[in-house]
Amino acid sequence: MVTVKRKLNVSIASRGRIAIRPHDPNVEPPRPRPSSKLPRISKLMALAIRFDEMLRTGEASDTIELARLGHVTQPRMSQILALNQLAPDIQEALLNLPATKGNPEIHEKRLRPISAMLTWDNQRAAWKRICDDIQLEDVEAEE
Repeated sequence: MVTVKRKLNVSIASRGRIAIRPHDPNVEPPRPRPSSKLPRISKLMALAIRFDEMLRTGEASDTIELARLGHVTQPRMSQILALNQLAPDIQEALLNLPATKGNPEIHEKRLRPISAMLTWDNQRAAWKRICDDIQLEDVEAEE
């Protein structure tokens, strides 16, 4: 029996495929992934702002075209765009949420009723209740 010892670089490629390559000392190993990630609601808020800008500048003619460009359904696009109806300070708080590990504490579904409120004062009161529920003091909207 012959034993061969050789260094290999093993990495996980797209869709979970394992890529095995001969070790090359000149190639840097991939950087480790960050231990925490940006909350999904922060990404959705940024998308809502970008999509609104695309509508205003004419890059997209309507929400149907935006939905096609974003690879989502038109109702989902409407839900994302509804985040633009939030008070500016709430939008800023959502964009500045700290990176987290595990499941997010604030879900977009929980913000839908708030974005449907007509006055920013009512939105701020509802946002304060959400922040109190999850003990999120440093992100509360300024009043």
